[in-house]
Amino acid sequence: MQASFIELHGMTSLAPSTSKADARKFGVLLVFAAGVLWSTVGLGVRMIEDAVVWQILLYRSISMSLFLYVVIRVRSGESPFVLIRRAGIPSVIAGLALVAAYSGGIYSMQNTSIANAMLLFATAPFMAAVLGWFILRERVRLATWVAIAVAIGGIAIMVADKSGSVVLRGSLAALGSALGFAVFTVALRWGRTAEMLPSVFLSGLFAIVVTFGICQFSGLSVALSLHDGTISTGMGVFQVGAGLILYTLGSRSLPAAELALLSLAEVLLGPLWVWLFLGETASFNTLIGGAVLLAAIAGNAVSGQRRKPPPITAP
Repeated sequence: MQASFIELHGMTSLAPSTSKADARKFGVLLVFAAGVLWSTVGLGVRMIEDAVVWQILLYRSISMSLFLYVVIRVRSGESPFVLIRRAGIPSVIAGLALVAAYSGGIYSMQNTSIANAMLLFATAPFMAAVLGWFILRERVRLATWVAIAVAIGGIAIMVADKSGSVVLRGSLAALGSALGFAVFTVALRWGRTAEMLPSVFLSGLFAIVVTFGICQFSGLSVALSLHDGTISTGMGVFQVGAGLILYTLGSRSLPAAELALLSLAEVLLGPLWVWLFLGETASFNTLIGGAVLLAAIAGNAVSGQRRKPPPITAP
């Protein structure tokens, strides 16, 4: 797996234009498949019967870390710890940011609708753009600033009917999760690396330590039922881990604007799964505000087709 999917399946006898077109098709397929896998996270959380956020995250992090360790070793021929040491402090910051993102993500999905949580997660690229401008002095296009303003309006509509409730805390946790993903993105840019798998692997190790400590401190059992343990473990391998692999391989042949548009598959499909299988619906404010937010994301991506700003990604 050291070579990319496209490199492994490329045909040297084809003309360059044909090879490039095939690479793009494979890229679209892989990134869309990653979005489909990520979109099932909400369904997985809803299927949990008794486990709370820290127990779910503990099991998910264990399986994800083991899976990524094997993948990184096969793909790079090196230990993930060597790659992390080479990346330095930015990799550590990225890993810690993901722990916050994971925690906020699961908590939000347990306390608000999947549609509300997924749509708020989608604000991460805008947060990354602002952080990149403030910390790394990266230029932000005027169209992106407009899209951020529109997105803020959409968020305001989404949370307007949730004042003083558990659902409001879930919405705030979702925004906190998006901020974690944004910090992860900026940390990778700071370290000048597009390789996110070692940092994600490190985030799994951090999460294991943090969640195990919280479980011990709060008296939560680390032994889950077979049902909850199986779902939590499966989420680490198939939803997070496999999704990251597909995204990493596919994103190499696609521009940032197309990645942003394809990432909407996760946001749109997440609420669909819980509606189809569990009958969960979203509030009117969530639908209206979410439509405004998605319009901002799509508009920003389309406006960037003629330019190639640094890609903003999340796991």
